[in-house]
Amino acid sequence: MKTLRRTATALAGGLLIAVSGCELPPVDTVQSGFRGVGMEHVQNPRTLEDSVRAVAQRVPQLASPPEEFGDPAPDGTWENVQVLGHLSESEFNRFKLAMTTWVAAETGEGCNYCHVIEDDGQVNFASDDKYQKRVSRDMISMTQTLNTEYAAHVGEAGVNCWTCHQGQVQPVNRWYFGDRPDPPAAGSMIERPQWERHYLDRNDVRIQSSEALSGDTDNRASLQQTEYTYWLMIQMSESLGVNCTYCHTSARWGDWDESPPQRVTAFRGLDMVRHMNMEYIVPLQDEWPSDRLGPEGDGAKVNCATCHAGAYIPQYGSTASHAVDWPALNQIGVAHGAGETTSAAMEDSDEDEESDSGEVSENP
Repeated sequence: MKTLRRTATALAGGLLIAVSGCELPPVDTVQSGFRGVGMEHVQNPRTLEDSVRAVAQRVPQLASPPEEFGDPAPDGTWENVQVLGHLSESEFNRFKLAMTTWVAAETGEGCNYCHVIEDDGQVNFASDDKYQKRVSRDMISMTQTLNTEYAAHVGEAGVNCWTCHQGQVQPVNRWYFGDRPDPPAAGSMIERPQWERHYLDRNDVRIQSSEALSGDTDNRASLQQTEYTYWLMIQMSESLGVNCTYCHTSARWGDWDESPPQRVTAFRGLDMVRHMNMEYIVPLQDEWPSDRLGPEGDGAKVNCATCHAGAYIPQYGSTASHAVDWPALNQIGVAHGAGETTSAAMEDSDEDEESDSGEVSENP
């Protein structure tokens, strides 16, 4: 009898442990394709409601937009303003105050997070001595580019600094080489997150050949590349809080004609993320202090999760992350000129993925 009780107790404890790691019903399932092909979206309404409520609770209180944004401030109003010269004086000030909430709220420093305080206590707004100001200028230019040149992905509403930062100086969802929270199974040949290169300088995601038994293909259909691609797809799926059939037709994964329209949106998003990283983020490598570098000495980079954070629409479409009321971010101020990529890790990108021995190259 005692043995039976112990067994029952152990089984009950195991069941509680198992259930605690699962999402309890009910779940909603929406069919998005033909019957019997598994084209459906599954979500837990309780978990979704909790997530939406959490987003709403974080929304910052900012000054409302004026009825008219006004003409640009006259020449000489500002000193050393390179990407916001198209704003009126009042809109310039409204935007700069918003930035302190969007990006520097956790510091409690306000404007002083980016601007130099002189010995007499005066703020030197024109000085570029702080790296935070130099970086923020580039990030403003990047966001202007996203909203004007990538409207096919971000939509007419666009994005602002809050979309990624949410009051923190660094977005929660950022990545470095050698920083892999979910490593592959033991024994895997992957020693660093090579699939992240698809967010940088690689666009060769495809691994399914379009011709049978043919070596004349433009994709690298190796086991290692397959592993990279599937890890990338899993990461994108988790970043958006969706399953594979959100973008793909289950019967023919590679067929664009039968894919849902979301696949085109995702494709544009990947191109946008590469542009963000290679034209704006990576060139900032020399600006970062040592405490902002990853385990291999590279600066933080972005991926789908940086904006989406588990939601198929960033912050579930909250207007707090939109750019429509911020002409500082939905118009191009001054053309961006970031220069050449400075990271040596980006060089020779076609030669560093796989060696003849099948081992991963030392270059990320």
